[in-house]
Amino acid sequence: MGELTVLTQEVLAAILKSIDEGIHVVNTEGRTIFYNEVAARHDGMDIKEVQGKHLLKVFPSLTEESSTLLKVIRTGKPIYNQTQVYVNVHGTRIDTINTTLPIFLGEEIIGAVEIAKDYSRMKLLAERLLDLQKGLKKSSKKKVWKQVKYSFQDLKTVNPQFINMKVEASKLAKSDSPILVYGESGTGKELFVQGIHQESLRAGGPFIAQNCAAIPETLLESILFGTAKGSYTGAVDRKGLFELADGGTLFLDELHAMPIELQAKLLRVLEDGIVRRVGGAENIMVNVRVIAAVNLHPNKALKEQKLRSDLYYRLNVFSFALLPLRERKEDIPYLTDYFIQLFNKKLGKEVKGIEKKLEVFFNKYHWPGNVRELKHTIEYMMNICEEEILTYARLPLILKQPLTPAQRNSEQTEDLSLRKNIDNLERNLILKALEKTDGNINQAAKLLEIPRQTLQYKLKKIPL
Repeated sequence: MGELTVLTQEVLAAILKSIDEGIHVVNTEGRTIFYNEVAARHDGMDIKEVQGKHLLKVFPSLTEESSTLLKVIRTGKPIYNQTQVYVNVHGTRIDTINTTLPIFLGEEIIGAVEIAKDYSRMKLLAERLLDLQKGLKKSSKKKVWKQVKYSFQDLKTVNPQFINMKVEASKLAKSDSPILVYGESGTGKELFVQGIHQESLRAGGPFIAQNCAAIPETLLESILFGTAKGSYTGAVDRKGLFELADGGTLFLDELHAMPIELQAKLLRVLEDGIVRRVGGAENIMVNVRVIAAVNLHPNKALKEQKLRSDLYYRLNVFSFALLPLRERKEDIPYLTDYFIQLFNKKLGKEVKGIEKKLEVFFNKYHWPGNVRELKHTIEYMMNICEEEILTYARLPLILKQPLTPAQRNSEQTEDLSLRKNIDNLERNLILKALEKTDGNINQAAKLLEIPRQTLQYKLKKIPL
């Protein structure tokens, strides 16, 4: 039995050491009984400097009241996702987000475990970004901010539907209403949004873009809305992106990655134009046009509860669905030639075009990464090409993987099956009608010029 207990302890210690988060366990006296390497890296310490020692001696800036571990031992209640700022014995400041849990043996508390995520570096980078944007806003006296590099002219296409969409977006750019842009990764959402900003009456104001998936949930709120001094230990008065974007445009990419609770706060700002910093009591008026983007269909985001319905309807005053490259076949040769000329200039080459076999492959390929993938493919081939034309042999290896029988059969029939093409066209028209009418069956049926009952029947019969 004793051997089994030792084995169990060794297995548990091995598991805790392998976890990619800081683990810190103390007993009821506040002495460390387990401390993994990730926690040591977060805290700028060696394990031997912490193991077996009292918490307050190792981290002298903490007190009985401010230490989450000691508080949990005292109260027996867990603490979830709490920001903590402290200084280690070497004088280094540490920022973490902690979840701290009591450890019970029966009904008796025997210690506490803390799972910590280190946000010191990420917080520093985020704050530097805010300071940089703040500095740009103060120093910029030009009509167009340097962050905006693209206009609608940079969004290259010969697809009639895409051209019409650019014309419509240029007209609607003069409004201050929110806009929702949907498109797969690589379709040019940020270029499209920058084009709207350039054509708007806010072109002389700031354009700030924030990817909602790139910042942890606990930091995103303070990045967007700012912080008030004293809202948590170490917090200072700092403007958020809404204040920095005052008079201009705030682009929120991958909005569906924003936590639902934070989406509710975003909705309130859209409704009344008032921002309140994290931990602050002052209401701050802002004049910001919000443009949001998602890379999955809005209906799917709503169904999977990744997007609040009330926020969706508030943002969806104007909406644009950017076509994937596989639905803009005429753009494939056009963009291929454009990127060849672009990299000819950059690389000092004189490539004249592509061979027929490569052209056929490009037209059949699915392009899951869309225009971005095509651009990077051409860039790779141009770097290694020593001939006057690009050949199939120069394709990246990953693109030359053999097709499965199912994929091969699908490609062989894709352009020949009349029924399949008619079904796809009908499906796309129904989807567009539903998007334009926010899912209203009666209005969609009028746009399609078919009876409501017919549309309901088709919705049941075809996979949407």
